[in-house]
Amino acid sequence: MEFEKKEFLTSFAASENYPDYHYPEIAVLGRSNVGKSSMINALCNTQKLVKTSGQPGKTRLINYFLINKMFCLVDLPGYGYAKVSKIEKEKWKDRIEGYLMKSKNLICVFHLIDIRHEPTKDDVLMHEWLVYFRIPYVVIATKSDKISKNQCHQQKIKIAEQLKLPIISSIIEFSTIKKVGIRTIQNMLDEILSKEETTS
Repeated sequence: MEFEKKEFLTSFAASENYPDYHYPEIAVLGRSNVGKSSMINALCNTQKLVKTSGQPGKTRLINYFLINKMFCLVDLPGYGYAKVSKIEKEKWKDRIEGYLMKSKNLICVFHLIDIRHEPTKDDVLMHEWLVYFRIPYVVIATKSDKISKNQCHQQKIKIAEQLKLPIISSIIEFSTIKKVGIRTIQNMLDEILSKEETTS
């Protein structure tokens, strides 16, 4: 799938009634500074759709982007950023969990993990949360250009062990710099959306 048409729809902090554009929704989830905004821009072949920043914790709202008038990418706030107050962390947690529980159109979550490190406690808890509530997900290991191929393989093994994934091949390597994983994710989106059409 080529992301030919993409547009920003809305941002919001929290709501009892989440926006319903009647499109399937793919949520992008991960720790602050894991590369969510960069990945969305790379998939859309633009640097302008989502604002990126070297400063973690910049995405504090839930942002909706309409792709090809077929589905929405939903950029969720990053979690795990240490340099914010406990109250602010709780707000972000409530926004993330509130959306995941209440969105009527969510069909899959892209859970991003920094491949350079083992999953953090927050990563593991979020993954367990997705599993417990039976929310379909895909694990994407970002920033694969920062380490060698052998290191990537070893890190994927560690990520699979920490998250209790059955096989490491279920983890998609991704790099904005080297354009790794873009086509794989686009093809996966085709499969996810096709499956959604047949079941709806």
